[in-house]
Amino acid sequence: MSDAEGLRPVQLPANQPDRFYRGGAAIAALRGDEPPKEFGPEDWVASCTTFHGDPGHGLTTLPEGDLLRDAVAAHPANWLGDAHVAAFGADSALLVKLLDAGQRLPVHCHPSNEFAKAHYGSRYGKTEAWIIVGAAETSTVHIGFAREQSADTVADWVARQDADAMLGALNPVTVRAGDTVFVPAGVPHAIGAGVFIVELQQPTDLSVTLEWRNFLDDEAGGHLGIGFDTALGCVDRQGWADRLDELVHRDERPAAVTELFGQPEFFRAERLRAGAALDASFGVLVVLDGTGVLRTEKAGEVPLRKGATFVLPHAVGESTLDGDVIAVRCLPPTP
Repeated sequence: MSDAEGLRPVQLPANQPDRFYRGGAAIAALRGDEPPKEFGPEDWVASCTTFHGDPGHGLTTLPEGDLLRDAVAAHPANWLGDAHVAAFGADSALLVKLLDAGQRLPVHCHPSNEFAKAHYGSRYGKTEAWIIVGAAETSTVHIGFAREQSADTVADWVARQDADAMLGALNPVTVRAGDTVFVPAGVPHAIGAGVFIVELQQPTDLSVTLEWRNFLDDEAGGHLGIGFDTALGCVDRQGWADRLDELVHRDERPAAVTELFGQPEFFRAERLRAGAALDASFGVLVVLDGTGVLRTEKAGEVPLRKGATFVLPHAVGESTLDGDVIAVRCLPPTP
């Protein structure tokens, strides 16, 4: 039996392509690997998604050498299940990353499905969500404008590359391990240095980088080739100061299965402990702590350890989790 057939869980090595910002040490520590290169802050787990404009980077290679994207295309029912294939085709409809911010990320946002289709020729925009895995006491994310901003004001900040004004206009939120943050398309945000997350997102690499100077090579990288006059049309300029509880949640219930996001049209996530009973689904499993065993209906037992990441095919059937283990299962949108 080949890993590519989608008949058993597959443990994945790190997949850390070069990025424009520093980080990666926390990923290495979780996995028990040697520290990576300085600019390896993202591990694209079970990725069928490439960099925007660069189809040679981002894809996950299975241990036997096949690209996961090609394996899913060849055996979609095994990997994804019939209902998912009927809704989304041979497309996982999900990208998961481990992201370790070794420095503050720039102020940026992501287009909606509608904007991405109209201006970037993409089926998906990029709504995303973060599960905070590690953070220092003062680690901060900045999310959403505190008060409503005019289109002219935002355009002026971007034209002058006024980083202080852009960052200062956002809501600063101190985060800790166990918190979750939902980031709707369009909402501007910046992850602070020292924040380590499991990130779920729609499967694109589309970012409108308002604060491009000192991060990207040129302005075109900020608007992805369509000009800021057009690109800034995707920015959510609403005030979020009084509605942050819609985005940020602090919840560490010790249940066997804890649902983390109520956003099934984009993705789903579960925090898992011993005794978790899992339905059959394509998914990405990230083991955050401890050791245990995943007992699958059709593919036997899979040993788990801290730092391991797996892609789980639908064809393995229902599963249960045993042992002294904490994990996160990331799932595609509901068909």
